[in-house]
Amino acid sequence: MLTSSLFQIPVIIQTSILLILSNVFMTFAWYAHLKNLTDKKWFIAAFISWGIAFFEYMIQVPANRVGYTELTLSQLKILQEVITLTVFIPFAALYMQQPLKLDYLWAVLCIVGAVYFIFRA
Repeated sequence: MLTSSLFQIPVIIQTSILLILSNVFMTFAWYAHLKNLTDKKWFIAAFISWGIAFFEYMIQVPANRVGYTELTLSQLKILQEVITLTVFIPFAALYMQQPLKLDYLWAVLCIVGAVYFIFRA
């Protein structure tokens, strides 16, 4: 695990922090080129995105390995989706200057329902 025995952080917290960091890289890799590289050929944007995605995978793979020590595969996936939406909404609003919509709230409520069903005892 990523922590020493002296300072033990719960697995779900370790996993969540790593997945948040991973998602920041992923979101930029997938969408930032739509704002920053519109004047470049698509394959230039793809190579730059792949370079960013490398760092996403370097964080995401350990996150899933840590998480899988205590979480099921389904729990990991739903956690990932919650974090993806949590990272994407501020990215869309603040970085991409997209208007916030009520649809984001409905999407969050659907994800909350998914969390309930996957994590219930």
